[in-house]
Amino acid sequence: MKMIPTPKSNSRPPELSRRRFLGKTARGVTLAGLFAGLPKGWIGSAFASDAPETSAMNFGMIALTDCSPIVIAHEKGLFKKYGITSTVTKGANWAAIRDNLSTGSIQATHMLIGMPIASTMGLAGSPKKPMIIPWLLNRNGQAITLKSEWKGKVGADPKAIKPLVEQAKKLGEPLSFAMTFPPGTHAMWMRYYLAAGGINPDKDISLIVVPPAQMVSNMRIGKMDGFCVGEPWNTRSIADGIGYTSVSTQDIWQDHPEKVCAFTADFTDKNPKTVKAVLKALHEASVWLDDLNNRPEQCDIVSKPTYINGRLQGHYDYGDGRKKEDEFYMHFSKRNCNYPQPNFCKWFLTQYRRWGLVSGTPDYEGIAKKVMRTDIYEEAMKEIGYDHGGQEESGWTMFDGMAFDPKGDLEAYAKGFAVNNLKG
Repeated sequence: MKMIPTPKSNSRPPELSRRRFLGKTARGVTLAGLFAGLPKGWIGSAFASDAPETSAMNFGMIALTDCSPIVIAHEKGLFKKYGITSTVTKGANWAAIRDNLSTGSIQATHMLIGMPIASTMGLAGSPKKPMIIPWLLNRNGQAITLKSEWKGKVGADPKAIKPLVEQAKKLGEPLSFAMTFPPGTHAMWMRYYLAAGGINPDKDISLIVVPPAQMVSNMRIGKMDGFCVGEPWNTRSIADGIGYTSVSTQDIWQDHPEKVCAFTADFTDKNPKTVKAVLKALHEASVWLDDLNNRPEQCDIVSKPTYINGRLQGHYDYGDGRKKEDEFYMHFSKRNCNYPQPNFCKWFLTQYRRWGLVSGTPDYEGIAKKVMRTDIYEEAMKEIGYDHGGQEESGWTMFDGMAFDPKGDLEAYAKGFAVNNLKG
């Protein structure tokens, strides 16, 4: 039998001895120590997973044209591209949409920009449930419709409505105007419009809540004198011969925010990658939507009736003889559309103050920071290499000449309107 020589004392240790040494040494090394200094998401794997924490998402929407980014992202497989298996569920009204998001039966939703603000604060009958806005779906594109009997009497100036309001009050039959949700955009546009005409919406007329899809039918049977809503319902009233457009909402405030994609704060905290995946898909859908060559297909996919396509391309027929080409038609991506600007939240808070939806001075800065999640938007866009326009510091001037300065005295602005319903 061949003998194996005994190794010399200075010879290299056999491989088995080295493994034992490393194993013994490793017993004193914790995972935390081993991965110290590496990004948190790397622990347990070579690289952090970018996969959404929650892959199955149910999105809420109301039958309005500005739900388009969500519908297009779903129909064209853009949510799927970013790891989201999407379902889109149509809600009966805005209150139902809010409640479904609060309870978790939907995880994200098409919403009026004022709704997450109101829910976070518990305003106007909204249960207090913190919600966030990391994405603005669109700008512009709503309108105020008046009944056809007023053609030739009332054009774009709401001051012409005041004598009609006063006459109706004397008869004990106040005029009726509709919006879709008390702290929502349509309510604020209608209130602002009437007040610019010297009409107090809380004292001089009846301001009622009507779901978008019921606006035209209610005007047809004589239950309202005017309404504010999104498309296609304003154009539908013209097509049916029962109403006409007094002003578009971009006539009131050029490039105003309108709908958002909202999430609860709790869902966002637990699923940050999921939320960012949604935003990435919405970005691609929004860019697609702002190619006017795609607008006919948008109409076919979203709502079928092709008569809304004219307004979606900026061809405005007001229905009373006025026509114009409007460069501020509804858009979904252009002009830094999607950035969740804190200034917009501050303006809505001034109007909630003006109309008594809050008593006393609201926390303008704190609420804007809590609801408008610029950080999530910026992170998501950085990850896909999109160079957005960033946070805007400048203000704007409304159609009645009132200038809003987000860096100025917001409480003074809220109290500076001649027509108001201030409380506290």
